[in-house]
Amino acid sequence: MSTRNNAWIAYVFLAPVFIVMTLLVFIPLAQGISYSFTNMNQYNMGNQFLPPSYEWIGLKNYSDLFGTIFQPKSVFRDVLVQTAIWTFVNVFFHFTLGLFLALLLNRKIKGRGIYRMLLMVPWAVPSFVGAFAWQWMYNDKYGLFNLVLKNLGLPAVPWLGDSFWAMFSAILVNVWIGIPFMMVTLLGGLQSIPESLYEAARIDGATWWQQLKNITLPLLKPVAATATTLGIIWTFNMFNIIYLITGGGPVHSTEILVTYAYREAFRNWNLGIASTYGVVILSVLIVFTLFYRRVLKANANEGVYY
Repeated sequence: MSTRNNAWIAYVFLAPVFIVMTLLVFIPLAQGISYSFTNMNQYNMGNQFLPPSYEWIGLKNYSDLFGTIFQPKSVFRDVLVQTAIWTFVNVFFHFTLGLFLALLLNRKIKGRGIYRMLLMVPWAVPSFVGAFAWQWMYNDKYGLFNLVLKNLGLPAVPWLGDSFWAMFSAILVNVWIGIPFMMVTLLGGLQSIPESLYEAARIDGATWWQQLKNITLPLLKPVAATATTLGIIWTFNMFNIIYLITGGGPVHSTEILVTYAYREAFRNWNLGIASTYGVVILSVLIVFTLFYRRVLKANANEGVYY
């Protein structure tokens, strides 16, 4: 029996996955996109006693959303800027600190295995557990940080009560959680670089900085590009840290797109607007996904370096 005749077996095994994905992903996704073209809210969404009465309004939600970007007080513009700041700052420190720790752990130092295990703790602990622990440490009166500042004779910091410090606090928690992934990924890339290249460089009199610039970073580029792209996607869509640490406050100063979409949907019950935010988020993530595919293709082409 030819392979072509047996192809139906693969479709049989794929059918359950496709059915589950259709029920859990594709149908809700299509519904969410369709809701973004309606004025659905808590009053017209319908329930078990009343039929839905929301109306199709076309692109009005999108025009209202993007039409406020240039207004003096635009929540959408502020949320977009805060999302960009949140994503850039987090990924920047994920990469720089992760690379620094990976370079340290790639050296032959005593107790390297113990250090690796300890540095993996933030990644191993569930994010919501870590968020609750950090939230307690940020408490104005009884938190660890302000108690230490008080003992040092320094004024207390309103970690979650000030716009700047609230964003700083949320970023600090997310950096703490995200560094281990970047560290482990980059460490794997470092260990795949042939040691013979460094030996030849040292024989030629190359300094540590020259080895880093001309050997480590160029050969680490495919791994770093992939890890950074994944980090951007995950950080852009990170909901739980913002929601559990600051709740988007004070006064929306730490809201990002995903948390504001949640607020519109389940607090303000503006489901049409919330769905519009969801489509915007989806569009941005699709762009990043396409870029990620290009990165994977580039990595495959550069695999000859390893």
